[in-house]
Amino acid sequence: MPFMTFQLGVDEAKRNAGRLVQEGGAESVKLEGGVTQAATIEGLVKMGVPVMGHVGLTPQSVHQFGGYRIQGRGEADARAILDDAMAVEQAGAFAVVLEGMPVQLAREITQRVSIPTIGIGAGMHCDGQILVVHDMLGLFDDFTPKFVKRYANLKETIGGAVRSYMEEVRTEAFPAEEHTFH
Repeated sequence: MPFMTFQLGVDEAKRNAGRLVQEGGAESVKLEGGVTQAATIEGLVKMGVPVMGHVGLTPQSVHQFGGYRIQGRGEADARAILDDAMAVEQAGAFAVVLEGMPVQLAREITQRVSIPTIGIGAGMHCDGQILVVHDMLGLFDDFTPKFVKRYANLKETIGGAVRSYMEEVRTEAFPAEEHTFH
C-alpha cells in the first residue's frame, strides 16, 4: 500500500485497502512492516482483504535506515526481522517479501514460517523471487543494486527508437506514403 495509506491506524488502512479493492480492482494488498503492523494486517485479513507482508529493507522507511542498506547483519537486527516475519504470518498474511537481507537470515525465515517467502536481494533460499521490472529490463541506470540482474537494456533501445523517430519526423521521412490514408 502506498506510503501513509496504512501507517495512521487500522481504520485508515481498512478504508484505503477497501478502496484499492473496490475502485482499483486489487485482489490483495502488500504493506511494509512486521510487529508494528501486525494489528493492521490482522484487521485487513478479518475484513476479507488478503495481505502480503514486507520485511527487512522496506523502501518506505529507507530514510530511517540511512539509505538503501542491507538489513539484519547484526544479531539483534536479524532477530527483529525474524520477529517481524513471524508477526506477519501470525497476523494472517498469505506471503511475505524478504528484501535486502543476508542470505542466511532469509533462509532461516523461510524455514521458520509456513507462508511463502518472496525474495528481492535476499538470496536463493526464498520460495520465490521478484525484481523491479525497471531494473530487470534496464529502464533505469542511475543505480543498480547488487542483487539485480539485467536481462535487457531497454533504456538504450527505447532511446534509440525515439531518436530515430524524431529524426524521421524532422526529415519528413515519417509519415511515409504507407502510413497515410487517402
